[in-house]
Amino acid sequence: MRNLLTGLALAGLVAGPPAAMAQDTKFAQLGQELPTPNTYRTASGAPGHAYWQQRADYNIQVELDDEKQAIKGAETITYTNNSPDMLSYLWVQLDQNIYEPKSMSNLTRTGELKEKMSLQAVEYLTREKFDGGFKIESVKDQNGKPLRYTINNTMMRVDLPAPLKPGQRTSFSIAWHHNINDQKALGGRSGYEYFPEDGNYLYEMAQWFPRMAVYDDVNGWQHKQFLGSGEFALPFGNYKVSITVPADHVVGATGELQNANQVLSATQQKRWAEAAKSDKPVVIVTQEEATRAEKNKAKGKKTWVFAAKDVRDFAWASSRKFIWDAMNVKVGGQNVLAMSYYPKEANPLWGQYSTESVAHTLRVYSKHTIDYPYPVAISVHGPVGGMEYPMISFNGYRPEADGTYSDQTKYGLITVIIHEVGHNFFPMIINSDERQWTWMDEGLNTFVQYLAEQEWERNYPSRRGEPQKIVEYMKSAKNTQVPIMTNSESVLQFGNNAYGKPATALNVLRETVMGRELFDYAFKEYAKRWAFKHPMPADFFRTMEDASGVDLDWFWRGWFYTTDHTDIAIENVKWYTIDSQDPEFVNAQRRAEQNKAPKTLSEQRNLQDIPKTLVEKKPSLKDFYNSYDPLATTAADKQKYQHFMSGITPAQKKVLESGLNFYEVAFKNIGGLVMPLIVRMAFEDGTEEVVNIPAEIWRYNNEEITKVFVTEKPVVAFELDPYLQTADTDLSNNSFPRRLTPSRFDLFKHNSQPQPNPMQQEQVTSRQNRGSATQ
Repeated sequence: MRNLLTGLALAGLVAGPPAAMAQDTKFAQLGQELPTPNTYRTASGAPGHAYWQQRADYNIQVELDDEKQAIKGAETITYTNNSPDMLSYLWVQLDQNIYEPKSMSNLTRTGELKEKMSLQAVEYLTREKFDGGFKIESVKDQNGKPLRYTINNTMMRVDLPAPLKPGQRTSFSIAWHHNINDQKALGGRSGYEYFPEDGNYLYEMAQWFPRMAVYDDVNGWQHKQFLGSGEFALPFGNYKVSITVPADHVVGATGELQNANQVLSATQQKRWAEAAKSDKPVVIVTQEEATRAEKNKAKGKKTWVFAAKDVRDFAWASSRKFIWDAMNVKVGGQNVLAMSYYPKEANPLWGQYSTESVAHTLRVYSKHTIDYPYPVAISVHGPVGGMEYPMISFNGYRPEADGTYSDQTKYGLITVIIHEVGHNFFPMIINSDERQWTWMDEGLNTFVQYLAEQEWERNYPSRRGEPQKIVEYMKSAKNTQVPIMTNSESVLQFGNNAYGKPATALNVLRETVMGRELFDYAFKEYAKRWAFKHPMPADFFRTMEDASGVDLDWFWRGWFYTTDHTDIAIENVKWYTIDSQDPEFVNAQRRAEQNKAPKTLSEQRNLQDIPKTLVEKKPSLKDFYNSYDPLATTAADKQKYQHFMSGITPAQKKVLESGLNFYEVAFKNIGGLVMPLIVRMAFEDGTEEVVNIPAEIWRYNNEEITKVFVTEKPVVAFELDPYLQTADTDLSNNSFPRRLTPSRFDLFKHNSQPQPNPMQQEQVTSRQNRGSATQ
C-alpha cells in the first residue's frame, strides 16, 4: 500500500541526525588500541626517522646422516646491535625442542581417546617417545672460549662476557645435532618421508639450526615460547651454508648454489644454463636419472654450498629421488629462476604445474606488492603439506599411483604452491612477527593468493577470499571465536580466524569499502614501506588509511577487534507518492483505489444472506448523507487548490508534477558489524538500479536507521547485498517483500569403498569402448 505526501511536506524529507541516537563505539577512532606514534614508527604508518632493526649473519656447516635420519652442524653467528640499547645477553630460538619429550608443547597438548582410532592417530599420541630436540654440544665466543648459556624450553639465553653496545657486533659459535622426525607420523613443519618401495628417504629441513630471536622497539626480545601455532620472528642477515649429503642426493635450498661445477654433471650444468633463459620449465635432473640413483645408492658424500643475502631464515631439501626442473621469470627487469624438486611419485602432476605455479605467483604478487627481489624461488614436494621459507617452500599433493588425479588434487597443488611461494612476500620480506600475529602473514598472504588464483583461471575454485565463503564461520557460536587481534597461540578455529577472515576483510575493503584503485595503491605502499623491515598491526592499519585518505578505524574495530558479524535486515518499506492537491485527480485516484479494494469475507456473505437492508426496504429512512459523495469535487475544493497553487514557486510546482516515488526503507543491524549498504531496486518495468551507501550511514545509530530513496519509476522489490559483498550471514531478511531462499536435501548412500577420480573413470570407459569395438 502506498501513502500520499502533501506538497508542503516535501521539505521534511531531507533529514539530519535522528533526535534519539543509539550511541556506540563502532565509529570511535582507534586510540587506546594502537600504540602511541614515535620516532621509530610514525602516525602515518611509515617507519620513523629513527627506525632501527638488528642483524644476524650466519656461516653454517651441516651434514645429513641418511642412515640414522639425523643432522650434525656447527654455525657462527655474527650479531649486530643497531638498537640504542646495551645488550648483556642474546636470545636464540631452539625450535626443534618442541620435539623434546617433556617440552611445553607436548605437555600442554590436549586430546581425547575414542573406541575406534586410526593407527596414525595413535602413533601421533606417542610423539613424546621420539628423541627430538637440539643437543647443544657447545657455545663459544669468537676466540673459542665457552660462553655461559641457559636453555628455557624453545629459547636459549647466551650471556655475553661484556655488554654489546649500540653499533657494536659480536660473533659466537654453536655446535649441535638432532634427530629428524618422521613428518607423516609426528607432524611438524619439516621432517623426512620414507619410501618403502625403493628404500629411500626425502628430507625437508626447516627450523633445523639455532636461530637468533628478534630484538625490536616494540617488544624488546621476542622470546615467547614456540608451542606450535605461533610461527617465527626472525632478523635479516646474510647466509653461507655448506650442506654435506650422500653423493647422489640432489639439494635445493634458500639462496644461490655456489659450486654447481662440483655437484652437478656437465650435462646437468648445461640444462641449468638453458633453464635460466627459458620461459617454460627445463628438466635439470630427469626422472630417469633420479630412478637410477634410487636403485644404485652411490657411496661417498658431496657438499652443496649456498649463499643468500638479506633473508630471515634458511631451509633446504635433499633426496636422491629428486627430479629438478626450472624456468626463467622476468620480474621488474630482473631474472628469477623458478624451480621445483619432486620425486617420480609426484609426476605427471608436478612436472606440468609446479614450476609454472611458482612463476605465476611471482608475477601476480610483484604486481600487488613489490618486485620479487631474490634470485630464485623454489617449490619442493615431500611430506610437509605446505610450509614456507625464504626462496623455498614445501608443498603437498601428489597424484594416484597410476598417474591420475582428481580436480581437488590438481587445484589443491596449485593453491598450496601459490600460497607458500607467496609467503616470500608475507612475511619473508615484509617481515611481520608471526609469533604474535599470525594474521599479518597468513591473512595478508591468503588475500593476495586469492588474487593470484583468479588470474590463473576463470572461475578458479578458491577456498577463501570471497565474502560468502566466510559466512559459516562468522555466524558460528561466539564461544568458538576470538577476534583476529588475538595472539597466535590463543587463536580458536585457526584457519578461519587467521587465514579466511582477514583475507575476506581485505577483499571487502578492496571491492566494497575503498574500491580497487584506492586499496591497491595503499596496499602496495604498505609493502614498499615495510619491505625488509618489521611491521606491526598498527603500521598496516595506519598506512592503509594514510595512503588512501579513507577513515577505516570503524572497519578495523569491527573486523579485527570484535567477533561481530554482518547481518543487516530490511525491516520495512513504506511507499509514498506526492499528493498533487488537484481535487479532480486526487478524488479520481481515491475512487479507483476504493473500487479495487477487495470486499471482506463478511461483506461477501452479507450480499448473499441479507437480500435487503432496512434502508433499502424503507427509503423514507434516507437523508442527505445517503446520497452524499465524499469523493465528489466541490467548488470549495477547487478554490482551495487554486489558493495552494498560487503560493508555490516554479521549482516546487515541478516537483509536485513530477510523479516521483518516495520509499522509506528501514534497516536493522542484527549482527553488530556495521557495513556499507548495497541496495538493489527492481522496478516495475523490469529494469533495476544498485545504490552503494557507505558504512558511515550507521554513525548516528549503529542499530536501526531509515533511508529515503526517490525514484521516477515504481519499485517492486528491494534487495540488500545482491552480489554477496559483505559476508551477510542471513540472506532471508535481505529482501522486501520477503523472498524464500532455497536449500537442498543431501541424499547419499554410504559407501566405504574409495571412488575412482574422473580421470580413472574416463580411462575405464575408454577401455570398455575399445573392447566393445573389437568384439
